[in-house]
Amino acid sequence: MRFRSLAQFIEKGKAAVATGPTALIFVEDLVEVESTIRYHQLIGFRDIVVFAPVELELPAGMENTVYRVDYAVIEVSDVQKAVNAVIDIAEGAWLYYCYNAEYLFFPFCETRSVNELLTFHGEERRDAMLTYVVDLYADDLERHPKAVSLDHAWMDKSGYYAQARPDPANKNYPKERQLDFFGGLRWRYEEHVPRHRRKIDRIALFRSRRDLALRADHTFNDEEYNTYACPWHNSLTAAIVSFRTAKALKSNAGSTFDIPTFKWHNSVPFDWSSQQLLDLGLMEPGQWF
Repeated sequence: MRFRSLAQFIEKGKAAVATGPTALIFVEDLVEVESTIRYHQLIGFRDIVVFAPVELELPAGMENTVYRVDYAVIEVSDVQKAVNAVIDIAEGAWLYYCYNAEYLFFPFCETRSVNELLTFHGEERRDAMLTYVVDLYADDLERHPKAVSLDHAWMDKSGYYAQARPDPANKNYPKERQLDFFGGLRWRYEEHVPRHRRKIDRIALFRSRRDLALRADHTFNDEEYNTYACPWHNSLTAAIVSFRTAKALKSNAGSTFDIPTFKWHNSVPFDWSSQQLLDLGLMEPGQWF
């Protein structure tokens, strides 16, 4: 089903998000859109809503399996606006959002579905899940000038770190169970990345409710939603492997000529498994054994 605007989707598309879990995929360019949709269907999202420019052409067989919204994704605020609009019509449903050329991984996702993940998470009285955005990049930028290759994807095995998140309302003391996470290409090439866009944490999975609002920094107006764990034990976290930063660095004239390759001594091939991300400490199984 296709909607010609965000307003039309909000008015007539409630069925797409009424039950959940629903994936909201925001298309910034035409790179790996089909693989992003197909992947999130395979891991168990009940419905997929694709916010994309009108220029996008999907195979008929795929177009008929998604809800499509004609929507230009140019600024971060465009995503924020759309997610908040969907929140208002999806009370109680689990939502997830990502961009094209991004892929969600969670512990044991090869044998367990996203619905099982969120059912367990909800039983632990959690309404949101922290995800780490882990940068992927093509191994050879001459063969893959857009820095995207599913078959030859590499990642950083180290160089990730966290800092306390200060609370301006409380003398900048650290917020409870909240951290700002950094690493990957945004850390290695920070001179090309604005300071407010260097974090790699994103609250990408969450249960919707009417008074909830997504902020520009990928956090919510409910501080409990922004925590990485519950007060009594470690909670599940997930990872989004993403070519987005690599694409941006190689498409930007201010950075592309400074980067002949993204590979360095801590680069490793990405094997597209949850176990690799678990072994590197880039997601947490919590009590979900």
